[in-house]
Amino acid sequence: MPIAAHVARQVQVAVLASGSGGNCTYIGDGRGGVLIDCGISAKQVLGRLEEQGLGDAPIDAVLITHEHSDHVGAARVLCNRLHKKLGRYIPFLMTRGTRARLSEPMTPDAIELVEPGVAVELGHLLLDPFPVPHDTDEPIAWTVQMGAVRAGVITDLGRPTTLVQEKLRALSIAVLEFNHDFDRLMEGSYPWHLKQRIRSSHGHLSNDQAAELLEAGLGEPLRHLVLAHLSEENNQPALALAAASRALRARGAEGRVTLAVGHVRRALAPICLPAQDD
Repeated sequence: MPIAAHVARQVQVAVLASGSGGNCTYIGDGRGGVLIDCGISAKQVLGRLEEQGLGDAPIDAVLITHEHSDHVGAARVLCNRLHKKLGRYIPFLMTRGTRARLSEPMTPDAIELVEPGVAVELGHLLLDPFPVPHDTDEPIAWTVQMGAVRAGVITDLGRPTTLVQEKLRALSIAVLEFNHDFDRLMEGSYPWHLKQRIRSSHGHLSNDQAAELLEAGLGEPLRHLVLAHLSEENNQPALALAAASRALRARGAEGRVTLAVGHVRRALAPICLPAQDD
C-alpha cells in the first residue's frame, strides 16, 4: 500500500525522540498534522520522519511545551528548513511566557501565541494547550483531537494534577512522562540541588507518580501508551514498564492498552488508529 494512502486512512503518532537529550513527536492523520516540540536537530526531525514513512506527512504547526532546549532547541533552524521545504512559514505555537524566555538562537521567525486552557482550531484539528506544573514560565502540555481520536503528549511535570488526570482520561493515544526511579535518583551521582529540582513538585514525574496518575486518569478510550522522557541515568525501561503495568492491572486494562518506551536516539514506529469522524 502506498505510504500516502496509509497515512490518509490512519491517525498516526510517531515519537521521534524522547528523553533529556531531546523531545519531538509527530501527530497527524494524513489531512493535517503537527509536531510537538523540536528538541533534536532539524536534520534529525526531518530524517526520522522520513525513516518512519512520514516524510510527506503534513506539518501544519509546531507546538512548543516550554523553553528548555531539549524541547525547543531546533526551533529556529527547523522553521527555516520547513519554510524552504514547503514554501511557506509554519507557525510555532507557544505561550507568552515561553516566548519571553526563548534565547535568540532558538527563536523561530513564525511564532503564534496561545493561552493555556484556550483551545486552538487548526483546520480540522483541535489543539488543546493546558497548564502543567514545571519550573518554567507558562509551561503547557498539548492534546490533539482529530475527529473522535485524541492524542496527547504530557511530560515535564513535577506532580499529577486533577486537570492532567482529566486530560489524560480523554486520550486514545498518550505519551506520558515516566522520568525517574526515585531510589536510583537519590542514590545516583547527580548533585543534591539537581536531585531536589527533579523530585520537586515542579520537576519531573517519578515512575510511581506517573503510575498513580495513570491509574487515576485512565479513560476508556486509551489504547496506546508511550512511556516518555525516561532519564538514562536515573531510570530503566523495565522499571518504568513495571510501574505502568501495575497501574493498568489495577484498573483491569493491561490487555487493552499497548505499552512502548520512547528513546532519545531513535524514533518509535508510528502508532496507528483508524481515523474516525465524530
